[in-house]
Amino acid sequence: MFRQPLFCSSINMPTPLYGKTLSEITQTVKALSLPAFATQQITGWLYGKNVSSIDEMTNLSTKNRALLAENYNVGVSEPVDVKTSQDGAKKYLFPTLDGKFVETAYIPERERATLCVSSQVGCRMGCAFCMTARQGFQGNLTATDILNQFRSIPEHEQLTNIVFMGMGEPFDNPDEVMKSIEILTSNYGYAWAPKRITVSTIGILPAVRQFMNNSRCHLAVSLHHPDSVERRKLVPVENKYPIRQVIELLKTYDLNRQRRISFEYIMLAGINDSLQQARDTVRLLSGLRCRVNLIRQHVIPGCSFQPSSDQVIRQFADELNNKGVITTIRQSRGIDIEAACGMLSTNNNLKNIL
Repeated sequence: MFRQPLFCSSINMPTPLYGKTLSEITQTVKALSLPAFATQQITGWLYGKNVSSIDEMTNLSTKNRALLAENYNVGVSEPVDVKTSQDGAKKYLFPTLDGKFVETAYIPERERATLCVSSQVGCRMGCAFCMTARQGFQGNLTATDILNQFRSIPEHEQLTNIVFMGMGEPFDNPDEVMKSIEILTSNYGYAWAPKRITVSTIGILPAVRQFMNNSRCHLAVSLHHPDSVERRKLVPVENKYPIRQVIELLKTYDLNRQRRISFEYIMLAGINDSLQQARDTVRLLSGLRCRVNLIRQHVIPGCSFQPSSDQVIRQFADELNNKGVITTIRQSRGIDIEAACGMLSTNNNLKNIL
C-alpha cells in the first residue's frame, strides 16, 4: 500500500527542518555535533520567528549554519494560486513535487478566522458524495506539508482556528497529523490551545482511539446516515469500522466543555433528510455528549446527489434540537470559488494531464 509522502525529499534534495518535532530537531543537532542549545535556537527560528532560510538563524554560528545547510533547508513554500469568494472566503492551491495539488480554505467569520487544511493528496475512502474521493489516493502529506498550509498564507497571523477537514482522511495519515498537532500545541511550537483545533474523520477506529488518548483537540465524526446499511452506501468504511462502534468508544471518555465531539451530516435530498432519519440519529447518539452540524451538499460535476432544501434542513435541525441534540446548520461559504473540497485541485490536476 503506497503511503510515501508526496512532498518528501529525494536523495538529491535537502530535508526540511520545518515540521520537525522537538525530539527530531534534537536528533539532528546531535547528528551534526552542534551544541545542545542549538535545538532551542532552531525551533525558535522555525516556529517563533517564521524564518524562510537557514541563513536567517543568526544566533547560530556561521559554521553551524553551513553544516545545517549542507543537508537541510527550512522547507516552506508559497501557494501558487488563490481564489477569493464574494463572501471573503479564500481557497489557496499548493503544489506537490510530482505536479499534483492540494488545497487549503481560509474562512473569515466575524471574530473568527478558520483555516481548513488538507492531510492527503486525494483520498482512498471513496465517499460517494466527495469530489476529493474521485482523485483516488495519491499520497500522504508530511507534517511539513500540513503546517506549510498554515504558515504560508498571508492571513497566518489572523487565524483563530484550524480544522483538518480539507482533502484526505486525517486518520488515514495519523502519524503526520499527530506530529503537526504536537507542533501547533507545544510550547516549543506555536503554543495554540487544543480547543482551537478540530480533526475530522469518517471513523477509523484505531486512530480515533490514538487521537482521544494523546490529544485534547476537538473531534468531528462524519455521520451522514444513522442506518448502517444505508451509511455504507455513502461511506464505505462503515463496512470495516461501523459508526456504532465509534460512538461506543467515544462514550468511554470523560468529555467536558473543553473538548467537543461533533458529528458532521451532509444533507442529501431524499437520501438522509427525512424526519424519521432525524429521530434515528437522536437514538444513535443517545448517551453521548455531542452536537450535530448539518451541512448543505455542494453540487459537484457528475454526481447525482442534490442538496436538501432549506426548509427540510431546518425541520431536520428542529427535530434534533427538540430531542435534546444540539444541532447547528453550517453556513455555506465560497460557493463561487469551487467550494466543494477537492474541486479546485481536481480541476488543476486535470489541466496538467491535458
